[in-house]
Amino acid sequence: MTTLDWIVVALYFALTFAVAIVVSRRSRDSAGGYFLAGRNAGWFIVGASLFASNIGAEHLVGLAGTGAASGLAVAQFEIMAGIVLLLLGWFFVPFYVRSGVYTMPEFLERRYSSGPRMYLAVVSVISYVLTKISVTIAAGGIVFEALMGIDFWTGATVVVLATGVYTLFGGLKAVLYTDAMQMFVLLLGAVVVTALGLHAIGGWDALVSAVGPDRFDLWQPSTHPDFPWTGILFGAPILGIWYWCTDQFIVQRVLAARNLVEARRGAIFAGFMKQTPLFLFVLPGVIAYALAESGRLTLESPDQALPALAAQLLPAGLRGIVVAGLLAALMSSLSSVFNSSATLVTMDLYKRWRPAASERQLVVTGQMATVVLVLFGLAWIPLMKLISSEIYTYLQSVQAYISPPIAAVFLVGLLWPRANAKGAGAALALGFVLGFGRLVLELNSPLAWAPAAAFAEINFLHFAVLLFAASIAVMIAVSLASAAPPPEKTRDLTIATLRQPAPEAQAMERAARRGDIALSVLLVLVVAAIWTIFSG
Repeated sequence: MTTLDWIVVALYFALTFAVAIVVSRRSRDSAGGYFLAGRNAGWFIVGASLFASNIGAEHLVGLAGTGAASGLAVAQFEIMAGIVLLLLGWFFVPFYVRSGVYTMPEFLERRYSSGPRMYLAVVSVISYVLTKISVTIAAGGIVFEALMGIDFWTGATVVVLATGVYTLFGGLKAVLYTDAMQMFVLLLGAVVVTALGLHAIGGWDALVSAVGPDRFDLWQPSTHPDFPWTGILFGAPILGIWYWCTDQFIVQRVLAARNLVEARRGAIFAGFMKQTPLFLFVLPGVIAYALAESGRLTLESPDQALPALAAQLLPAGLRGIVVAGLLAALMSSLSSVFNSSATLVTMDLYKRWRPAASERQLVVTGQMATVVLVLFGLAWIPLMKLISSEIYTYLQSVQAYISPPIAAVFLVGLLWPRANAKGAGAALALGFVLGFGRLVLELNSPLAWAPAAAFAEINFLHFAVLLFAASIAVMIAVSLASAAPPPEKTRDLTIATLRQPAPEAQAMERAARRGDIALSVLLVLVVAAIWTIFSG
């Protein structure tokens, strides 16, 4: 890092805090203002925040690392997200926006009962703390250490405190607008790395000939250990529905939209943005692999692909832009998880305990929850290096093992009015038992008992398909075997009972629908084109 690089990074921090201060002056007076930005966000802010909060620093490092190790196939999760975001915008958004809920657990209580709400709230908060916060903090420390020469602990502490401060005082509005600004910064950094990497290798044709066409094939055989085409086609959408359509971390941005049209357009915009990681985040990993194979780059491990490219190829000033891009990805994810966790703690736990709490008390509780999360993040830093990479991977898989039943409960509940609370509870219980059982068996592998070993060795995406199907089957069976839900649990909460909006809202919806349909069709065509071009 040269003086010019440090100036670029300092300007990034100054700009981030300036944006947070300006936009958050009037967002802290009420719970709606603090947790949902006054429900007044436009489509661009919603879409940019969806994209930026999803792309964390560990996301960038991990995508490039997997690209270096095995090629472009990992980009399927990014490409598939575009289709799932259309599902969010066209199918889920009308229910969420019209229900007026603050959180996804609250929506489950509206549709079913308090049991599913508490399950989702507690599971979400715990998983955010144990995975998203810890992973993001660790990635921040690595970025500081690898590219800036700052001690791991010092760098991680700086990022946690800086992000915590503007999240604490600004609420979701500060998060949304800083996310939008940070989207441009991280994209600029990624474009710089990709362009200079391609130039260093000699262009696209030279890259393909250097690594072989197999690494550019998005569709891998069904026997592929990580990304079989069967798992991508059937398993990835299930995990995508959970993450993009039902997870508080993501959906909170849609809940902050001004109206249904702005929410839908934000989701469509984010769908287009999710087609860029293939070229801007995964491709640099392939470039790093090619340069390493030719002896022009030192690459000790695949996950060092992006830092190695930035450190060895970028001149002064541009390196600062890339570091700012990594910090933008890091801080946008961390601020989002801080705010989402605080919202869950306040609205799903504290408000149930104190239903008469004032707006000011709810905001203060959210701020206190953010402080606790920041302190937990700081306390977690010394523990990160005590956890082996193997167990760390298992911690990440916890969310994946619980996501299919959650996706099933939301999806079936919206499609089928007969689904009831007992059915939802049974599906969530089954998912917890099977998912936790899979985790325990993995932790104790290799296993002597053949059936248990076979269960633990099922491909991750194939397991998601099986768990999703089992959850739906149990939910349907238990719902049919018990009493139908009362009318208030289905009114406006299923596709068959969703009432038409007011006449003026219908007119606005009709005017916007034609353009949104055209954009959605264009997005599907873009996805199809990418699948076709990058297929063997």
